[in-house]
Amino acid sequence: MNSIVLKIGGSILARLPDSFYRMVVNIKKMNLCQPVIVHGGGPEINKALQQLNVKSEFIDGLRVTTEEVLDVAEMVMSGSINKRIVSRLQGEGGTAIGMSGVDCNLLQTKAVDPNGILGFAGQVEEVNISWLRLIMENGGIPVISPIGIDSNGQRYNINGDMAAAAVAQSLKGKLALVSDIPGVMETIAGKEIVHEKLTKEEIEAKIASGIIHGGMIPKVRSALNGLSGGVKESVILNGLAPDDLRKFLEGKQAGTKVIQTKEVQHV
Repeated sequence: MNSIVLKIGGSILARLPDSFYRMVVNIKKMNLCQPVIVHGGGPEINKALQQLNVKSEFIDGLRVTTEEVLDVAEMVMSGSINKRIVSRLQGEGGTAIGMSGVDCNLLQTKAVDPNGILGFAGQVEEVNISWLRLIMENGGIPVISPIGIDSNGQRYNINGDMAAAAVAQSLKGKLALVSDIPGVMETIAGKEIVHEKLTKEEIEAKIASGIIHGGMIPKVRSALNGLSGGVKESVILNGLAPDDLRKFLEGKQAGTKVIQTKEVQHV
């Protein structure tokens, strides 16, 4: 069966309605799709770092990860956030299993930056999908915290969007980046619009002009990378409107689809 990897951004976690989790559970129960959740946790990590007086900075939307930052990120994401999502799915009648990329070598990882500027910020080399399939085939919804591990046992903090794209690639499924906005937005002639579709060229141009900035940069690039690696469809969706997820799975317009190139119109 087809799978859909739902990346839940840290910025929206606290505001996701029960109806979103109910929709995910129903997707599973109705055999529409096999859902897999990969979550972030940026705001809560920032809060914990601040409370512990640990400095943290970002370069192009990616967190510079020292050993101290890594320990806090793992505590927040693999601990409280992961289990909160599992609890909410089970509160809506689902069966969910929380795990991090460290468990079963699920996310086999290497450093994003070999020069070490980003520290223990990682990128996924391989996903151990046999464990994901085992969970899904036995009725479970995997909930993945994006902490990875290398062959030497070193842990890495992985950008959630990048981790979700890697999981979707390995499953050859769909990828939905769930945020608190209805898609990629732009103000044109004084009116705010949501782009229905964006190509690689359009995305790079909007990054260069500053229209797409900050945390949206790894989002759209992860969506693109997923497509080039075997993901069937990539979309940026609004988690505060759970019907958008259903619409997307039914092939209707929802959010911003990220595509390789515009379809050529034949006259």
